[in-house]
Amino acid sequence: MFLFIFEKKYTLKKYTLLLFFIFSCSVWGQKDNTIKLVHADFTVSDQNEIPNAIIYTGNVSVIQNNIKINCNKAYHFTKENYIKAFGSVQMNQNDSLFLNSEYAEYNGDAELAFATGNVNMRSPDSSIKTDTIYFNKKSQVAYYNSYGTILNKNNTLKSKSGKYLINQKKYQFTSQVVVTNPQSVIKTNHLDYYENSGHAYVYGASTITNKNDYIYTENGFYDTQNNTAKLKNNSYIIYKTKRIEGDEIFYDRDKNYSILKNNIKVTDTLNKFVAKGHYAEVFQNPKTRNDSIILTKKALLISEVEKDSFYLHGKQIRIIGTPENRKIRAFNNVRFFKSDMSGKCDSIHSSNKTKLTQLIGRPVLWNNGSQLTGDVIHLIGNNKTNQMDSLKIINNSFIIQKDTLGTGFNQTKGVNLFGRLEDKKLKEVDIIKNTESIYFSYNDDKELIGIDKSICSRINMILEENQIEQITRFDNAEGITYIPENFPENARKLRGFIWRGDEKINSLEDIFPPEELEYDTKVKAIKISDEPMKILKETLEYDELQKTEKK
Repeated sequence: MFLFIFEKKYTLKKYTLLLFFIFSCSVWGQKDNTIKLVHADFTVSDQNEIPNAIIYTGNVSVIQNNIKINCNKAYHFTKENYIKAFGSVQMNQNDSLFLNSEYAEYNGDAELAFATGNVNMRSPDSSIKTDTIYFNKKSQVAYYNSYGTILNKNNTLKSKSGKYLINQKKYQFTSQVVVTNPQSVIKTNHLDYYENSGHAYVYGASTITNKNDYIYTENGFYDTQNNTAKLKNNSYIIYKTKRIEGDEIFYDRDKNYSILKNNIKVTDTLNKFVAKGHYAEVFQNPKTRNDSIILTKKALLISEVEKDSFYLHGKQIRIIGTPENRKIRAFNNVRFFKSDMSGKCDSIHSSNKTKLTQLIGRPVLWNNGSQLTGDVIHLIGNNKTNQMDSLKIINNSFIIQKDTLGTGFNQTKGVNLFGRLEDKKLKEVDIIKNTESIYFSYNDDKELIGIDKSICSRINMILEENQIEQITRFDNAEGITYIPENFPENARKLRGFIWRGDEKINSLEDIFPPEELEYDTKVKAIKISDEPMKILKETLEYDELQKTEKK
């Protein structure tokens, strides 16, 4: 019995101590939000002048937890836990956030502050100047609806309204925003700006103006410290005579370098060309003007030649050099089309300075009714008239014309070929060395009367409306005219004859091989979101790093 009572008393005592400990911790852990007076030169309680308030004057200092308020005069409403501060007001949070104004109010229970009159709020990295500002201590958000100016490192930010999220070190502006630094000016109606990293996110119609370029975007990111940008949604960049646009653009201003993805278009008004594709890299050099463009994924170059559009496709197209010495190079399964000419080859090199275009690797050229082939084909322009006036075929030159009146082919082959053009048409052709030809002759009634086969050292042909009108053979010419019935079908084609009419590029639609058209399907499957650009991983990593370094 004695033992039982002892155990019972011991248990009650233990519970009593435990409850006392819990109660004590609860009381000690409570946050005291009472606004307390630290100092005032004079203290007056005049219920007639200011009911329910204590009046402090002269070097006033009050405190609530980590908020300190200094001013010249204050009304302290103790029951409401509310204070009104007048003259040279300064609020200080943890000695890291300072707010100066001519007048301020602070609600200790709600932890809300209001300041007006030459407001200047400062943090270690930036400051806000405005007429009126509101501060929510609980959420650590300051905001204003009157025009404000923010100074952060080399950036000056102005807006009609904005917020400052203290914990995130983030500004959010939603009306008439202008960001100015030595390199650029950003204008938008919605901007999120991180003061540690200098990263800016713009939404809606926005512009970024630099010394050498102009950027438009409706959804983008700009690093004000490193001068790089990531843009989407109707974005484009203008470099003096060039405009580049695409669904997604990465831009490095210091390197004058851009990467574009999907539905790309580069327009050059000086050099009169338009480049398209689904991937591009663009480099601009404002000093030397030695620019370059690399295009892939359904690459297409449209340039003006003889007041006509010249379309060029390759798996990769490169445009490099100054305007005076611009060079175009296209690689792998190259195809081109013009109203009077089309062709194919493995690669093509073109120089604006020399007016020379080289077709390399199984080249074939169709000029109206003629097919020309050889090891290498050169198209030669005239610097004065800026028109193509001649062509050259080096090694294994072969020219074929389909006989429009029958089933045969007029053919001429040799080592080298030199052609002259007039009004975009092949007018005269010279074929040099080891030449052979087959030519179908007709009478006035368009009846086949003979087939000429000859060999010689050189052949000259005059063409009219793309048909051979005159053939002249030189040096050791040997030829026979056969009656059609006596000339077998298997002898009507010269050795090395290949008719590539089924490959002919007859329209712009034929210029892309099937595998290149697949890029359009892939791009259409990509959904371009109109939602605000997500905060980049590097932005968050940078801000976390800054917090760690400050600790």
